[in-house]
Amino acid sequence: MARHAAPPTRAPGDFLVRTGAVVFGVGVVGVLLILVPFLLGSRGSAPIALDLLALLLPVGFGLALLGLLRGARAHE
Repeated sequence: MARHAAPPTRAPGDFLVRTGAVVFGVGVVGVLLILVPFLLGSRGSAPIALDLLALLLPVGFGLALLGLLRGARAHE
């Protein structure tokens, strides 16, 4: 007889943590896209789109932190 596992339950902050991780990763890519040409000797300024992309790094960190706090508050 096969036993069925219970469907995984999601904590209140899981979506924010996952979204924050993805946004953080995109921000890291933005920072690398700015940093690599600078390290290779290019002295020109980066396009504004890359600067805005790099700003996603702290936004993603904040979203993930809010998700962790929300999940912790739900367990109290």
